[in-house]
Amino acid sequence: MSTPFPFTAVVGQDDLRLALLLNAVSPAVGGVLVRGEKGTAKSTAVRALSALMPEVDVVPGCRFSCDPHSPDPGCPDGPHEPGAGVARPARMVELPVGASEDRLVGALDIERALAEGVKAFEPGLLADAHRGILYVDEVNLLHDHLVDLLLDAAAMGASYVEREGVSVRHASRFLLVGTMNPEEGELRPQLLDRFGLTVEVSASREPDQRVEVVRRRLAHDDDPAGFAARWADEEAAVRARITAARELLPSVRLGDGALRQIAATCAAFEVDGMRADIVMARTATALAAWAGRTDVRAEDVRQAALLALPHRRRRNPFDAPGLDEDKLDETLEEFGGQDGDGGGDDDPDPGPDGPGGPGGQPEPDDAPPGDGDAAARPEAGEGGEPRPSGAGEQSPVRAAEPFRTKVLSVPGLGEGAAGRRSRARTEHGRTTGARRPRGALTKLHLAATVQAAAPHQRARGRSGRGLVVRRDDLRQATREGREGNLVLFVVDASGSMAARQRMGAVKGAVLSLLLDAYQRRDKVGLVTFRGAAADVALPPTSSVDAAAARLESLPTGGRTPLAAGLLRAHEVLRVERLRDPARRALVVVVTDGRATGGPEPVALAGRAARLFAAEGVASVVVDCESGPVRLGLAGRLADELGGTAVTLDELRADAIAGLVRDVQGTRRAA
Repeated sequence: MSTPFPFTAVVGQDDLRLALLLNAVSPAVGGVLVRGEKGTAKSTAVRALSALMPEVDVVPGCRFSCDPHSPDPGCPDGPHEPGAGVARPARMVELPVGASEDRLVGALDIERALAEGVKAFEPGLLADAHRGILYVDEVNLLHDHLVDLLLDAAAMGASYVEREGVSVRHASRFLLVGTMNPEEGELRPQLLDRFGLTVEVSASREPDQRVEVVRRRLAHDDDPAGFAARWADEEAAVRARITAARELLPSVRLGDGALRQIAATCAAFEVDGMRADIVMARTATALAAWAGRTDVRAEDVRQAALLALPHRRRRNPFDAPGLDEDKLDETLEEFGGQDGDGGGDDDPDPGPDGPGGPGGQPEPDDAPPGDGDAAARPEAGEGGEPRPSGAGEQSPVRAAEPFRTKVLSVPGLGEGAAGRRSRARTEHGRTTGARRPRGALTKLHLAATVQAAAPHQRARGRSGRGLVVRRDDLRQATREGREGNLVLFVVDASGSMAARQRMGAVKGAVLSLLLDAYQRRDKVGLVTFRGAAADVALPPTSSVDAAAARLESLPTGGRTPLAAGLLRAHEVLRVERLRDPARRALVVVVTDGRATGGPEPVALAGRAARLFAAEGVASVVVDCESGPVRLGLAGRLADELGGTAVTLDELRADAIAGLVRDVQGTRRAA
């Protein structure tokens, strides 16, 4: 077994370490979401936390980690009589983003359940994580159906497995810790709210700090055991401080003054619901216990707000998480110190606080901030902002207010990743039929299974009430749901689109479609064309935020190389098809249909468009032509693409033309 990097050896990252330690002191805080760029010690710090968690007492032989002093009466391995248990380290269970549903919640032996009536149950990761840590790396990439199961378990403190009338329930209370890179997409709001705290991390840009990071990382890699031994005393000190804070926690007093500050802060920042108030109260109490105090002070409330509120005040997917600290200070000052126990400003003694805020973090030395495994991050990436080119360039125009768009869906039945756009064969959805299972059985079609087994009962010597079922009789339910698609935007940024009011409306329409793509769990990409060439402003990604940012800063001007834009989009689809062949694409071309530059630009654009039609790629042209004289070029382009055209007005969901439109060409419809 490899030796993990010591928690106290992680250089800097004060907010991250404080948030993790507060959850170790009080698991009721609700977990931590760690957001930040790659190589910033996110995973290193989380994995190191498990070594600091106090041991837990469990019932001997119980696969579900029941507390011997208060065993779960519904435990599948029970019933257990209260009594002495055995101590073991708290577990940290990692949930891979590609895990199956059975791996997460456990699996029933359907064949034995049908034939023998036996609940043969194999526990999953939710059982392993009970009374420990459940860690999800790249949590924003987790499949929707797994997110739903996590939400249920986090809300109820229990996991339920139900298959065709056979039900198993077991306790599942865990500290949920997730890490994510925001560039790869955001979390669903429901899961985002389930994380008690959130922290933003980034690598230091100071050379001395980065040197210390590299020095410690190399020392650990060369001799993990020896490196861990050098930090053993610091680790033991933090472990003892966590234990002491846990013992002190029930004695911490949260006075009316602190409660008023918490309520006023949540109201001032307009967070939804009451969970923020509760999390802030628990966090402020844990901060006081970590500092060795029995009273909650104003600085505890302030630090709790900085950790608990940023991810809860996002009003739409394009809002960056964050908190106005000046507004926070004004609110705390206005409502502080009304009963003498919430402010604490008159006491000059800060208590045993360390660096990084109230309560601080263990700083074994004066090393500069950094992280345990950071690597240098390049200044620019593949999807960087295209550089301005061409004559007549105009500065970026702000997008108009987004609106609710019509549903644009890919025709046919796909088999891509679960989402909310187009029809697809999925693991979840309405049952449409049955088939023989390919591999492990996951969703039993009971009627089809009984129908397959019934004719053979006499030959199999059935004598009792049970049905004699064999493997060949089992039938897998086929289900139809919705999939997410790759929505590739091809946006005309040329001079013909450059009128400021017009381009603002165009950007507002694309922003509206991006918001729709976010809600439907799509991947998005952005190709722009202007001047003499086309650029991939954003390669296909799950980060709709990144696409919106690229769109906002998009300059306009120059000629209209429509063919170049279509050819670049065709190449993007070809590469993406190799990476993810099951994900179907929807190409959205935003243009007035004009093409300039080079010999026969319109004919060349038509030939490029016919490449999409030949491959059956679903497409829609958003016709941006305006004015009393219309040339109808966008409609002709849609015909060449084998798709359909909509105007900016028709794109709105409340337009008279209807609410749902399959993106299919007039020739295919005929």
